[in-house]
Amino acid sequence: MPAVELFLAAELEVGEIRRVELAGRTDIAVYHLDGEWFATDDLCTHGEASLADGEVDGDEIVCPFHLGRFNIRSGEASMSPCAVALKTYLVWIERGIVCVDIDG
Repeated sequence: MPAVELFLAAELEVGEIRRVELAGRTDIAVYHLDGEWFATDDLCTHGEASLADGEVDGDEIVCPFHLGRFNIRSGEASMSPCAVALKTYLVWIERGIVCVDIDG
């Protein structure tokens, strides 16, 4: 599994999102929900908006562009105008560092 170390887990509070730029790849959004970690593509599938600029509402991310929603855990679009799912990535904490499988 090609792991990429992103940042110290202690740097992201519960309920927060962080956009991470990956060289040569699309940006991802990393979410910290009640002690669980998730990552999706950062760019909304409906418009040119960074989901890291959106708001977390339970298990959903609200896009700041047209207020569509995605399930953070599955990437599924859950409210229009969003209809296409986000790509999700496996995330884990190793030695206090948030890691992601960028090819998973």
